[in-house]
Amino acid sequence: MPFLVSLFFGFAPMFLFAYILYWTDRYEREPKILLGAVFFWGMAIAAGGAFIINTVLGMGVYVFTGSESASDLATGSIIAPIVEESLKGLAVLIVFFVFRKEFDSILDGIVYAGITALGFAATENTHYIYNMGYLDGGWDGLWFLVFVRVILVGWQHPFYTSFIGIGLAMARLNRSGLVKFFAPLFGFGIALFTHAMHNTLASLLGGLSGLAIGTALDWTGWLFMFIFILWAISSERKLLKLHLQEEYTLGLLSAQQYHTAISTGKQSSARLRALFSGRYAATRRFYQVCGELAHKKNQFHKLGNERNNVELIQEYRAELGALKEQALV
Repeated sequence: MPFLVSLFFGFAPMFLFAYILYWTDRYEREPKILLGAVFFWGMAIAAGGAFIINTVLGMGVYVFTGSESASDLATGSIIAPIVEESLKGLAVLIVFFVFRKEFDSILDGIVYAGITALGFAATENTHYIYNMGYLDGGWDGLWFLVFVRVILVGWQHPFYTSFIGIGLAMARLNRSGLVKFFAPLFGFGIALFTHAMHNTLASLLGGLSGLAIGTALDWTGWLFMFIFILWAISSERKLLKLHLQEEYTLGLLSAQQYHTAISTGKQSSARLRALFSGRYAATRRFYQVCGELAHKKNQFHKLGNERNNVELIQEYRAELGALKEQALV
């Protein structure tokens, strides 16, 4: 029973957080199967690989130094950030190269990176809640670790890894060779720094005061990331507003459809009504295509006919024309 409770509180909140991240991508949502794949990568491959590598390298530090405290500090402050962010970041890198068509914006980078990290956190939280919570302190220890891992530091891994996604997205949307090279490295560096700083403070600052200071710093970082995500959502709305004007002029979008496409509230209302009229699939796809088309036009504007942008634009326009009469507004 204690393990099942640990498993539930390890995974259920992370599924909820993953849905919140998915929900923020309002205008051009990512394929659920791909998001499920990166969550699984974080849960199994990244978490499993990190446990093995961290343990082996931590033991190596102990053998070399003979000090358990030195081993713990080195593992938390150096080894874990490098190993964990590398393994989580690898999933985002695979999406970036293999599924490049789906990697369209800064927000996409945050979503893929964050959901990978939430898969990692689900496994790690289960381990902490059961082994360091219940086994060390019984039910009181379990509930305390649930509070710490879910409420106090629940967003820590998505926060770190999101910088990797941001760096890759900046490289994706820029012509400059310098930006393409350095932006992912800079993003990876910030992920390592924030991860290492959190772990180091957790090691050096003990007790409730240390927990309070660490939590304040974590939540400050999350607040800035939340503001950044709001900016990214607003930027995507402006992108759709700009790049769909031509489709409105060409008659591929009615005036009402154009205004619905650039409004998350109106899109939600249209989908809800479509759900009860048998036109949900067509309505959902219509506005998804609007988002895809706007992003491809933006990429064509910035990068030219990179990876057949012109052909994709024509395909999306043809699909809009086929769905126009079925989509609700």
